[in-house]
Amino acid sequence: MAPANVLLLAFLIGFFNGLRSLTPPAVVAWAAHLGWLKIPSPLSWIGSTTAAVFFTVLALVELVADKLPKTPSRTAPPGLVARILLGALSGACVASAGGQGMVLGAILGIVGALAGTYGGYQVRTRLVKAVGTPDFVIALLEDLVTIGGSLWVVSRF
Repeated sequence: MAPANVLLLAFLIGFFNGLRSLTPPAVVAWAAHLGWLKIPSPLSWIGSTTAAVFFTVLALVELVADKLPKTPSRTAPPGLVARILLGALSGACVASAGGQGMVLGAILGIVGALAGTYGGYQVRTRLVKAVGTPDFVIALLEDLVTIGGSLWVVSRF
């Protein structure tokens, strides 16, 4: 795969981290576990059964928690920090699986996570107002975009 394509995928997995912080790492972990992604050390641990199950459980909790009325905004410090860190991890994993540098992949994952965090927030709030539907409906669509997009990214290898 061309280096530019790999780096675009690192950005995109980070972008999906901005929408849901734990779904992309869960998808990356399963992709590595199933052999779709060949992630070299020191990130190869993400392909372990323990990591795949851990991230999956956390992702499922996040998918439910996101719909609760008291859940803080994704742009609030705890959620934003999680998105940045996990975007870096996901981006580094994708980049290294494609033969590119982990550091550059992490940076692109962070940039993608920031774009997804703020862009996703704007799109979601504007869609709720424009369509006049409950936030829950748009949140479910966002879940589908995140899951489908993350699966698309890891299936490119």
